[in-house]
Amino acid sequence: MVGVIRDRQKQLLRHLLRNKAGLSVDELSRNLAVTRTAVRQHLAALMRDGLVGPGATRPSGGRPQQLYLLTDAGKEAFPRHYSWFAQLLINAMSREHGTAGLRARLGCIASAVAAQLRGRLSETKNPRQKVQQLAALMDELGYDAHLAKEVGGAATIEANNCVFHELAMKNPQICHFDLALLSATTGRRVELHECMAQGGHMCRFRFARNA
Repeated sequence: MVGVIRDRQKQLLRHLLRNKAGLSVDELSRNLAVTRTAVRQHLAALMRDGLVGPGATRPSGGRPQQLYLLTDAGKEAFPRHYSWFAQLLINAMSREHGTAGLRARLGCIASAVAAQLRGRLSETKNPRQKVQQLAALMDELGYDAHLAKEVGGAATIEANNCVFHELAMKNPQICHFDLALLSATTGRRVELHECMAQGGHMCRFRFARNA
């Protein structure tokens, strides 16, 4: 995200990244070699985007100086290599435990996540409503998911975004996490009828009619 920010704003963010306690307008003005007015304009834009926020105030012998900090979103604007690190973990588990062991551990992780998700599902005995709620949660998590038209009476969730796509392309076993998660959350068997990691246009999860 930093790459699409104007160069001067990018420099401002870098100064805040290096000064965790925050910097004042005067300090940013000196560091960037621009006027205080220009700094305030850049800060206003970055605060509007949620990348910078007000921090503490610092005594200055007169009017206290307002310090500015990176927000969590601002910190995430800098490159992160979560996918690379996740790939290292997956490779290590696969080497140590083999394919079956990797699937088992992905299933354990899925069960733990499912326990959290179940707490966000409202009580219902209607299987379709439960799947519909789960589709909404998946959508919040970035899957771009929705409950599709039923085929043969089977509820189906279609996801247009694979949140683990890069990992799944290299390690197809990753798809077991999604299946285990959906199954553990709803208590129903789930089949993967289409997969983007295998060349599909979407990921299509079909739920068995029996509980």
